[in-house]
Amino acid sequence: MTPSDASAGASAGRWSSLERPPLNAEGLRRALITGGGLWTSLDVVAATGSTNTDLAARAAELPEGAVLVAEEQSAGRGRLDRSWVAPARSGLFFSVLFKPGDAVPQERWGWLTLLAGVATATGLSRAAGVDTALKWPNDLLVSVEGEERKTGGILAERVTDGVVVGIGINVSLTEEELPVPAAGSLVLAKATVTDRDPLLRAVLRSLEEWYGNWRAAGGDPAASGLQETYAAGCATLGRHVRVELPGGRTLTGTAEAVDTDGRLVIRTAEGQHEAVGAGDVVHLRSVH
Repeated sequence: MTPSDASAGASAGRWSSLERPPLNAEGLRRALITGGGLWTSLDVVAATGSTNTDLAARAAELPEGAVLVAEEQSAGRGRLDRSWVAPARSGLFFSVLFKPGDAVPQERWGWLTLLAGVATATGLSRAAGVDTALKWPNDLLVSVEGEERKTGGILAERVTDGVVVGIGINVSLTEEELPVPAAGSLVLAKATVTDRDPLLRAVLRSLEEWYGNWRAAGGDPAASGLQETYAAGCATLGRHVRVELPGGRTLTGTAEAVDTDGRLVIRTAEGQHEAVGAGDVVHLRSVH
């Protein structure tokens, strides 16, 4: 047992609900860390500010494939430094370290956010039986009583020689525990499985598969099948959207495609096309 796992075990006495047991760190390592596989280490901590911050701080000394999981985050972050806070053991909060090296040109590393979205949605579909849609660029959506709700998010951060990708997924949050009314969770979406151990295994295995294919293709999103799969699962495409761009500018139009650089292509009311690489997207309505 590593020190971090010991801390997680020591916190077990704080349980108030058997529906939210701690993760089995040793079992996860046995299942995921195999000779020749992507994952090289997996640590579970009882609580931390942010798994992304912690893993980024150690990225230079760690090999590719390090995984850091927290049972609870007090300073989890999403895009634009928005907070991501949830009750202990109510979700999956973890970060992984990728070091593509020379196998993938650095200008293609930005696809790792979209790759993580595809892999997470695929893994959850397999393990939890719930359809998870993607909202460009980094949100995971589920349907709760016919309403589109955010149940997860992804945050990628560049480090010296790689990228740390953080993933947060609401698993067992109830309506009363949701941080905002527009949020959702797997349990509210009627997932068939809400045990976090098999869910985490499924997502990490899916990440390994998608990352391996993308890296083998030199990061080419088309050759690896990533671009096509992302587009097929992206709820943003075909929608009338408002994009709040860096610098305060707002762009409104129809989201038509995700290009080879991972940018969202918007057709404005004037018929002009503009590709945006970053922005806060609001889904307005579907276009028929």
